[in-house]
Amino acid sequence: MPNISLVMIVKDESEHLNTCLESVKNYVNEIIIVDTGSTDNTIKIAKTHGAAVYEYTWTNDFAAARNFALSKSTSEWNLILDADEQITNWDKDKVNKLLQNDHFIGKINIKSNFKQNNEERYSQIYISRLLPKGAYYSGKIHEQVMSKLTRVELPIDVFHTGYFQTDKSERNLKILKEDLSNNPRNAYILYQLARQYKTMNLYQKAAHFFRESYQAADRSEGYFTDLVVNYIYTLIELKQYYPAFEMIDQMNVPLGNSPDYQFVCGIFYMNFVLSDTAKNIDFLPLIERSYLICLALGKQNEREIVLGTASFLAAYNLGVYYEMFNQKEKAKEFYEISAAYHYLPAKSRLLTL
Repeated sequence: MPNISLVMIVKDESEHLNTCLESVKNYVNEIIIVDTGSTDNTIKIAKTHGAAVYEYTWTNDFAAARNFALSKSTSEWNLILDADEQITNWDKDKVNKLLQNDHFIGKINIKSNFKQNNEERYSQIYISRLLPKGAYYSGKIHEQVMSKLTRVELPIDVFHTGYFQTDKSERNLKILKEDLSNNPRNAYILYQLARQYKTMNLYQKAAHFFRESYQAADRSEGYFTDLVVNYIYTLIELKQYYPAFEMIDQMNVPLGNSPDYQFVCGIFYMNFVLSDTAKNIDFLPLIERSYLICLALGKQNEREIVLGTASFLAAYNLGVYYEMFNQKEKAKEFYEISAAYHYLPAKSRLLTL
């Protein structure tokens, strides 16, 4: 087996740390914990798991802290986790075989829960978290791995709870603004700043930074689809329909196979039609078309960012669409598809038909 160190930076994580360390203990040979000023039982919990604990003075720079932690590792491979994350799946045979035969940056699947429309929803994204010795981070916040090595998706799944009913806006904004002052045209920092403002419902500011990021971004970047999707959601909130139209026209081909993109197109067309039904009625069929494409992409196993955009969420919205036009049998058909995923709003609508 290859030697793997778990490398973490923490502060006041006594609520989550034990669960995190229990989930990973069978997959790593060493635990490195860098504490940035805990006043609770974090350090005690870490030591009960045999961790090597180091103190570090926080400087509002996540990359600097992570690089310090990496410098303490004695292994050839380093797994990066946060305390509010836990391993839910790890195919040891496949991972070990890959680690023995190649040198790369390993990406693992991070699944997060978050609140949207008063519902608990889930997102997923592959992030570079299993690093060979020598890889390092850059960026004060939402730090990124700096390496020219190939990125490889690994059969490792992690559940992250940090976005659920947690507000770190004040801290994040401060660090993002500092980072942006040093890198004013960095598309990734602009994107993260836009996302932060969107989370705070400051849509005018979010739209400004999404636009700046969109203009500067390399379309091959892994975050580009999410950038476009969130930009369109923001324009919908602002009722800026014609800039959204322009973006959809530009992105229909490059992002046509993204369920999240097709889903937000459905949301857009619905809002656009409702904004002036008499004037915009010709766009009504595009609502149905967008969600049907979502479901077709789901059957092709195209990857979602927000879980359900290629299945139960798209099916539910189709059910609402058909019910609105009194097509009850069609509405029932798609509510049943959605309900099969245990989506409660779909089950509730079925009871009324």
